[in-house]
Amino acid sequence: MSLINVTNLTFAYDGSYDNIFENVSFQIDTDWKLGFTGRNGRGKTTFLNLLLGKYEYSGNISANVSFEYFPFHVENKDNNTLDVINDIVPDYLHWKLLRELSLLKVSEDVLYRPFDSLSNGEQTKVLLATLFLKENSFLLIDEPTNHLDMNGRKIVSDYLKTKSGFILVSHDRSFLDNCVDHILSINMTNVEIQKGNFSDWWENKKRQDNYELAENEKLRKDIKRLSDSAKQTSNWSHEVEKTKNGTRNSGSKVDKGYVGHKAAKMMKRSKVIEQRQQSAIDERSKLLKNIESSDSLKISQLAFHKSQLAELENVSIYYGDKMVCTDVSFIIEQGERIALSGKNGSGKSSVIKLICGENINYTGTFRKGSQLKISYVSQDTSHLKGNLTDYARDNGIDESLFKSILRKLDFSRVQFEKDISSFSGGQKKKVLIAKSLCEKVHLHIWDEPLNFIDIISRMQIEDLLLEYSPTILFVEHDSEFCKNIATKFIEL
Repeated sequence: MSLINVTNLTFAYDGSYDNIFENVSFQIDTDWKLGFTGRNGRGKTTFLNLLLGKYEYSGNISANVSFEYFPFHVENKDNNTLDVINDIVPDYLHWKLLRELSLLKVSEDVLYRPFDSLSNGEQTKVLLATLFLKENSFLLIDEPTNHLDMNGRKIVSDYLKTKSGFILVSHDRSFLDNCVDHILSINMTNVEIQKGNFSDWWENKKRQDNYELAENEKLRKDIKRLSDSAKQTSNWSHEVEKTKNGTRNSGSKVDKGYVGHKAAKMMKRSKVIEQRQQSAIDERSKLLKNIESSDSLKISQLAFHKSQLAELENVSIYYGDKMVCTDVSFIIEQGERIALSGKNGSGKSSVIKLICGENINYTGTFRKGSQLKISYVSQDTSHLKGNLTDYARDNGIDESLFKSILRKLDFSRVQFEKDISSFSGGQKKKVLIAKSLCEKVHLHIWDEPLNFIDIISRMQIEDLLLEYSPTILFVEHDSEFCKNIATKFIEL
């Protein structure tokens, strides 16, 4: 066991006046399985890069271990997988590699195939196995779930459960709950560490938030009562002071001493009340700093003239001579929330593209309602660039509504001035979802919409779909989200 000490860490990117971290201090035990959470753009990947020494910062980070970052950059993807592993870890023991691959349910034959012929899920697992060949390193694992299907996530989560000595960035609640024993969270105003898994941390956070909200309300009422009381006492004191010279005792003589004493006493009481009021204001100012804003989102779908929007009957899809899925049959009824599931490569995205109207070769019967309007969120965000105002105009959506949704998804106003290409992966996904929520359509189709999106925003989107019950077909590997949202499951 050794400690990673972070002391008074302050960092901002060149050209930015906004500090990502400001005088942050905490300790990490290198034996922990540490889950790393926080809303998009808060600096999770930035912190990993600071540990790796990629940026200059003020403060101090001290550690007696080296750091290894996942995912590795693979220079030559045409090379055999074994050669790719050799380039990353030249002095590994082959039997250890086979052991790690076996734990990740990856067959040995992938080692003798070109790396780029592996599926995204296989590539992720191979690189994770390679990562754990590194000796005496603290491992920085950045969002490994993004290319894993539901089954792959379970395998990798079970695998990480047997390991220790890592930071894991993930927004998948079930995944984190299964394999971490501490949570490092970047909050609005501080960074904190708690023992337990994500659900433990979330329960503690809700308890703390509820306590702060109750304390805030109590202090707000106290401040108002004290303010009214101070004003009344001050007025009394002022009125009595005014009558001091004209007041007579027993009708014969002005009693300045009695009235002056009474006025002074009331003035003193007024000052005490003001001090208590200021103390309550100071206490109140310490509250609510880390309560995450998660205002509710809205969606307004158009009603379709038929209850049935689309139907696939014994559909098989082909790319050239290759069949990617076979005999797919299901109906999309108005009001249904359909989760389309299946292993990577089973044809989920192809089915979605067919329904969206792309020119795809298929056999079987496919029917879609005439004049059916669809809003599509793709997996890919690489095309996003330019500013948000131009993006809203180019896509024919209301700019103020679009930006209002992004604000509710934790975008700061400063973010609105930046080029979309500079956004984090999660922020780019939020742009696509906000655009989709602005569009007047009959059907929403979302292909892995939650990749890179933080957990609190996922919960906001869950609440939205449960409250408004739009018709939606979606592919998503977050098991908790699917369990909470889907009214129907279609497995390919």
